[in-house]
Amino acid sequence: QVQLVESGGGLVQPGGSLRLSCVASGFSFRSVAMNWYRQAPGKERELVARISSGGGTTNYADSLKGRFTISRDNVKDTVYLQMNSLKPEDTAVYYCNFRTVLGGVDYWGQGTQVTVSS
Repeated sequence: QVQLVESGGGLVQPGGSLRLSCVASGFSFRSVAMNWYRQAPGKERELVARISSGGGTTNYADSLKGRFTISRDNVKDTVYLQMNSLKPEDTAVYYCNFRTVLGGVDYWGQGTQVTVSS
């Protein structure tokens, strides 16, 4: 069965960095684009970044201003989110996700908490 397991979150000072990981199993990871979403307290889940199946194309939320970088390793079946210059407003639960090509069915990890605070 499909499994997405995020890790790497934690408490970090403003201006600090974290790298999130999402290990995938149960599907053809190398064949699908992967996404990172986040959900802050009291807010709806929002798309942070996505990466094409081969890793050649990436897209980011405009509000991130180039601070985040998504990447993937199709040998390790892992997608990463490098987060730099973190701000308090980046505090959220971060989720990895993919959507099936045929039916538009979404699969989600359990999320990893990122807290940016001094």
